[in-house]
Amino acid sequence: MFKSPYFEINPISEKDGWRLCDFICANADYIKRYFPKTVAANLNPTLSNIFILEKVSDFLSGKEYLFTIKEAENRNIVGLVYLKELRRAIKEAEVAYCTAYTHKNKGLATKAVKTISEWGLNEQQLKRLRIIVHKTNLGSIKVAKNCGYIWTETLLKEHTPPNEDPLDMELYILENER
Repeated sequence: MFKSPYFEINPISEKDGWRLCDFICANADYIKRYFPKTVAANLNPTLSNIFILEKVSDFLSGKEYLFTIKEAENRNIVGLVYLKELRRAIKEAEVAYCTAYTHKNKGLATKAVKTISEWGLNEQQLKRLRIIVHKTNLGSIKVAKNCGYIWTETLLKEHTPPNEDPLDMELYILENER
């Protein structure tokens, strides 16, 4: 889908089991607050393989799209990008993303979100994309803004991380201008 000399973005593949498990286990503490279900579903290679089969099926059926971000040289997974919560009737979806703590602040998430946002708007004929982020997640807010998303509103008690009270989240929107 996208390839540079340093990284590539591709749909999740049945061959990604071990790599996904490695990525999740190495970054679980870093990403579990906002991706608790993904972390819980990938704590060992067997669980990762089950998760991947489900996500490949979701991708093929158009229910949800999960993409991996891999280093070009060794093909390790260093991030994920979801196009999820699709509402086909109103042509809307949510973009969610995470990168390895070792790859933060390198522009990787921005490139991945731009790529998947363009794909969603153009290939999936979506008219509106959402990014939902906590106000303290400054890196993610920067990614949303760098990708042309505009802050719209605060969503009260939108997300409940594991063992925490519900959090208010900020909604950023990207509208297809066509």
